[in-house]
Amino acid sequence: MTALDGMDEQETGGAPARADARRNRERLLAASAELFGAVEGEVTLSAVAARAGVGIGTLYRHFPTREALVEAVYRNEVDRLCDAAGTLLRQLPPEAALADWMDRYAAMVAAKRGMAEVLTRVRDTDSGAMAQTKTRIRQAMTLLLDAAAKAGVIRADADADDVLLAAAASIWAIAGQPDWRQRAGRLLRLLLDGLRYRPGG
Repeated sequence: MTALDGMDEQETGGAPARADARRNRERLLAASAELFGAVEGEVTLSAVAARAGVGIGTLYRHFPTREALVEAVYRNEVDRLCDAAGTLLRQLPPEAALADWMDRYAAMVAAKRGMAEVLTRVRDTDSGAMAQTKTRIRQAMTLLLDAAAKAGVIRADADADDVLLAAAASIWAIAGQPDWRQRAGRLLRLLLDGLRYRPGG
């Protein structure tokens, strides 16, 4: 059986096939992020395919190696996270936008923990690209902090790098535990409470 055996028939050609292939790729990326963030230990490619509802051949069609899958998942999560900052600020008050974004950041950190070994190899071979993702995340965090500070709901001296480090360290320590999402919510609320502006404080 080859890597392409079991591929969805709709992926074999034509415009509908391309749309179906895009949907399958999106499902694979979403399933991978969920599993990397929730499962302690190595996530198998067969588990990813099963969670996405596609055959293993379809997975290999999009991502011929584990490294290719992990790198794609990470880049996709970073893109989604960074793109969300401006959208949230247009839809929500600054403090709510910041809190929502921090929840998304926690999910990305948890998924990254499950991909750490592969991402380390990616960083070693393409350090510039990895540095660029860090810059994008810092810029998104700065955008949200500046908006919240301008609205007077957090302290003006909040530093994006400090906030990201504090959040990441907390999430990294608990990711993979059965109740990590509940604990992460509590930890992020404590962090955000520390950022709130208190006149005369």
